[in-house]
Amino acid sequence: MKRMIRYNDPKMSKLLTTKGIALLLFFFLAPLRMALLWAQSGEQTVKRLVEMGFENVGWTEDAEERVYVLQNSAYRLQGVGIGKAVDVIQKEGLPESKKCRIVVLNNNIPEISLSYSPIVGDSVPQAERRDWNVSYEVDDAWKKLRGVTKSNSSLFKVDVVVYPWLMFQNYKLSKMYDYVFQLSPAIEVSMWKGMKLTGQVVFPIVNDYYGRRYGQVRPGFLTISQSVRLPYNIFLQGIAGLYEGGRSGFELRAKYVFPDEHFWLTGRLGYTRKGYWDHWSYYHGVKWTMDAHLGVHYYWPQFNTEFKLKGERFLMEECGFQFEMYRHFRHASIGFYAMKIFGKDDAANNGVNGGFAFRIALPPYKYKRKGYMPRLVAGEFGFRYNSGNEKQYGNFYRSSPDDNFLVENAYNPYFIKSELLNF
Repeated sequence: MKRMIRYNDPKMSKLLTTKGIALLLFFFLAPLRMALLWAQSGEQTVKRLVEMGFENVGWTEDAEERVYVLQNSAYRLQGVGIGKAVDVIQKEGLPESKKCRIVVLNNNIPEISLSYSPIVGDSVPQAERRDWNVSYEVDDAWKKLRGVTKSNSSLFKVDVVVYPWLMFQNYKLSKMYDYVFQLSPAIEVSMWKGMKLTGQVVFPIVNDYYGRRYGQVRPGFLTISQSVRLPYNIFLQGIAGLYEGGRSGFELRAKYVFPDEHFWLTGRLGYTRKGYWDHWSYYHGVKWTMDAHLGVHYYWPQFNTEFKLKGERFLMEECGFQFEMYRHFRHASIGFYAMKIFGKDDAANNGVNGGFAFRIALPPYKYKRKGYMPRLVAGEFGFRYNSGNEKQYGNFYRSSPDDNFLVENAYNPYFIKSELLNF
């Protein structure tokens, strides 16, 4: 009778029922709870990256890997910004027992990817910067990101980029130098994927006998560009408008990276004419000139040194070869060049010329943006020194304010990897 009373106690029956339900919920809902936690970590990581200032941030996941996408707009140096993003992701956004990939964008175009594979048997990922592989290969990951909603879009956001510019010459016996120094703020904005609109005004600060027009406030670069990325690591860019020195026209650029990523090919084809500004009136010539180059590049990762050999057709329709070598550092790049011009009997030094060049990324190195308010940032400073007295032959132009070897190297996978390891 006692046994019957014990099992028929309504309070005990209720207790057993509650415990049973709790156990059932635990066993059946635990996997769902874990899945939700991991999903939350991905969303929370995106939120954290957006708070830091990264743009075009998103993520997706399948049975094989988790993939993040982002664009570094928060830090002046790409190596620093990508390193900060890696720190956040490996701290709070790694998936359990599967690969993780980061696709890095440049103006909404995929540039490189970083991949991490956990050690087999580790239940809790313990990733470090050295564990990430950096490569131009993004095709598979980019396909997975199609249709993914990205937070904090970079489109229609305006940057005011200030470019200092120095030019000097010392060919006069009566005077050590003629020089000019100017500040050239440029408005840069992207209105769709891969597109950039640039409008620049030049403000002369010092003009020491370098020509009347160099003392005028005048337009600088006025261009529209479109970049695309094709399969097999092929990059294309078209630029039209007004370039450096008042030249106007069209330009097409191409880049192909070989599978080992130590070597790549570049090509450029321009169709331009001379021009200049005088009191905000633009004057141009009628003759159009075709210039071009085809180059092979090699990167030496041990010393972050780049070697270039280019066959070129210059602005006076002369042809030649140019060799360049640049050592890339965190904030700057420096190197030298040598060229040989053919077929011009009046060229100085029998067509042989050379010199050195450098570029420095100017501070500040951390940026903040408030919504769609224009943001003031700094460009690069540097110059190219011509050691000979050749002023006519071997000349070329820049088609954008940031057209230089420092910016070109910003997304190099070997350079990014060295930044992750050393800083």
